[in-house]
Amino acid sequence: MADFNFPVFKTKSADASQKFVLENPAERRAYFKLKCGDEIEKLREYLDHNSFVGFLLGPKNSGKGTHTKMFMEAVGSDRVAHISAGDIVRMARKELENEATKNELIEYLQKKYRGFVKVEDAVNVILGHDTQTLLPTEVILTLVERQIRALGNKAIFIDGFPRNLDQISYSLYFRELMGYRDDPDFFVFIDVPETIIEERMKERVICPVCQTPRSLKLLKTNKVGYDTEKKEFYLICDNPTCTGFNTARLVEKEGDQLGIEALRGRIEIDKKIMHSLLELQGVPKIYLRNAVPVKDAQENIDDYEITPEYTYGHDADGNIKITEVPWVINNDSGDPCYSLLPAAVGVSLIKQLTKTLGL
Repeated sequence: MADFNFPVFKTKSADASQKFVLENPAERRAYFKLKCGDEIEKLREYLDHNSFVGFLLGPKNSGKGTHTKMFMEAVGSDRVAHISAGDIVRMARKELENEATKNELIEYLQKKYRGFVKVEDAVNVILGHDTQTLLPTEVILTLVERQIRALGNKAIFIDGFPRNLDQISYSLYFRELMGYRDDPDFFVFIDVPETIIEERMKERVICPVCQTPRSLKLLKTNKVGYDTEKKEFYLICDNPTCTGFNTARLVEKEGDQLGIEALRGRIEIDKKIMHSLLELQGVPKIYLRNAVPVKDAQENIDDYEITPEYTYGHDADGNIKITEVPWVINNDSGDPCYSLLPAAVGVSLIKQLTKTLGL
């Protein structure tokens, strides 16, 4: 975004002959080993006996879930979990709508929740019966605590909290509020130009099973199919930990076609939260940026780390033919830039976190 100026993190290899196809899971593993293999081993050893709490901060659709999935793919999903405050509230709504599960959740709220709103009133807000009252932060914290307990001893990345300016103070003492282990905590700031968010939204598809996001135009999977009836190309999930691996057809995410202006209010709040927490002292900070100015690219990144733009067709034999060129887009200041593939941002996260944890 134009009002953030995070440093460009150098991921360029000394060996220019080494190249990887980063949408291929096997090649991503080799890529991570080359670029940050030592750091991955240190993190794995650390996570065998320790954990952490990381707060993901960035505008909506800035890739918080994608970058976490890259980290988990490299380090191990058995050691790390990603939780979304918004998803947890949506899951709570489904539980409350189900006669078989609603009583257990209500009993948990009655036992653990502390706040000024009655539990029955909070339940009505979660269910959407009360659209005039915002769900109190204390209720959200109780639901998040419940999810953390269910995860056991995993390190966690928290997405969507703090969500409002009045929740910032809660995030500063989150560990104590949760009664969680004495883990190190830190903020992960993600800077993405709005122009890139707009394109990502309109082109995004997700796996209906594991929710991994991809893009037919900008971030394809390793397997592409063609629907002869609809005469359109589609992506197939290549997340090796997904039960829909190599079978699940990625689908559009509801609301994405409306573009970034549908999220303008949310994005402005996210930016204010980021600005406030950037000034905070006493909590380590990790800075991730998705876009690198074209003028800085040759010195800092490898060509294969740049987001390609894909187009699709068929060759003379009827096989799917994929063409790619580097995707160039102006950032919010009007400067030409490249968008980085998630794996490259993942390397930055891994290396910075290793230093943050003192490994």
